[in-house]
Amino acid sequence: MSRFFMNERETLVEQALEGLVEAHGGLVDVHTDPLFVTRRVPAAGKTALLSGGGSGHEPLHTGFVGPGMLDAAVPGDVFASPTALQVRAAIRAVDTGEGTVMIVKNYTGDVLNFSIAAELLAETHRVEQVLVDDDLATQSQDEGGPGRRGTAAVVAVEKVCGAAAEAGAPVAEVRALGQDVVARSATLSVAFEACTNPMTGRRSFELEPGEMEFGVGIHGERGIETRPVTEAADLVESLVGPLVESVGAKRGDSVLAIVNGLGATHGLELGVAARETRRVLDGLGVSVARTLVGPYVTSLDMKGLSITLTVLTDDLVKFWDAPVRTPALVW
Repeated sequence: MSRFFMNERETLVEQALEGLVEAHGGLVDVHTDPLFVTRRVPAAGKTALLSGGGSGHEPLHTGFVGPGMLDAAVPGDVFASPTALQVRAAIRAVDTGEGTVMIVKNYTGDVLNFSIAAELLAETHRVEQVLVDDDLATQSQDEGGPGRRGTAAVVAVEKVCGAAAEAGAPVAEVRALGQDVVARSATLSVAFEACTNPMTGRRSFELEPGEMEFGVGIHGERGIETRPVTEAADLVESLVGPLVESVGAKRGDSVLAIVNGLGATHGLELGVAARETRRVLDGLGVSVARTLVGPYVTSLDMKGLSITLTVLTDDLVKFWDAPVRTPALVW
């Protein structure tokens, strides 16, 4: 017997998306052959914005479809990339003739399949790409390697690009804004327990009591170091310090801080982490101009959190503050 609320493993993602429409039918539609999600009311005459990736990270990306963010999201199976044919169908569904910007997290399967979809449409559609690679734990000097993983900074990219597209920005400008957000962002994650994959019923790694994994990935990847558990103040400082250095935030700068639950971390704990994030940044003279706190880029039931910092400009604040109405983000 499964310990997950699901029927057949093969139908988990599709049935979950049917539930998304049940809860937010005024906002989104699900298309099943092939599988992707679009706005219920299509947006005309604007740059289309599309993202996607493996399931198991909800509300990313399907929960961010709607006015002010995505026009379409393309989900794969749990922790697996969607196919190029899914992505191609979604682009065809939402491209209004003004071009499409794909926001792609830096994982080999996602990069490959989104790129193939763009190539398949090269003669009929203008398709640009923003590659999100914010995970500081996978920083490498290997020029031939895959580069840093894409994690929670993708929320900032989708929000900023979505607002710009909604305001009528052309495809090249939307792409450039997304690339700018990526360049200004970095993320680090920590977990006290690994996630359990519903396809296998097994945890992705094991920790002893009193241990935590520093630098975990959103697919249940182990981190860069197993460390003793510490109190929130010290733990958050160990995350924020390297992020500040990575994004080059200086005294007097303003940042967006995303304190993100990885699936099984309670809101009380995220609130403490948000408080400590502000305390550490205040001590460095860096202003937290905007904060987003909650489970936005999860890793199934992982007990942990990530912190993302994005150095802000006046334009980025304007796009972040612009109205948005999606299943997971509304203001």
